[in-house]
Amino acid sequence: MKEIESRTDVKFLVHQFYAKIRTDEEIGFYFNTMIKDWDAHLEKLTDFWETNLFAVKKYKGNPHAVHNEVDSHFEEKISANEFGIWLNHWFQTLDEHFEGENAAILKRRARKMGSFLYLNMFKNRLKESDTPVKKN
Repeated sequence: MKEIESRTDVKFLVHQFYAKIRTDEEIGFYFNTMIKDWDAHLEKLTDFWETNLFAVKKYKGNPHAVHNEVDSHFEEKISANEFGIWLNHWFQTLDEHFEGENAAILKRRARKMGSFLYLNMFKNRLKESDTPVKKN
């Protein structure tokens, strides 16, 4: 067990975590359907978590927009259950490989991020349902 101290550690974490996600019977299909280039995706998520943990400016993206797009693609069927499975895998992966304050920080931030993404998806669903249908 070791501390998370570098991008190399974050990259290892991200790769180990997504190896679990990709094979998960309940949520793997969401990821495997939407992600076409896993190498690029893992690099982007390494950037995201490195930025999140070490305050470096590497990540470029909009997680809310991406997750809303995924939710729309799957006809708004994503629920708290899927976020819970995701979070459990994140915690398990951290606990298997790392210890210390940075691991604890990543657990807290993942829990918070999951809540924000989930709530934002519901706000987005409400916006979409309020959009008037155009008549020809």
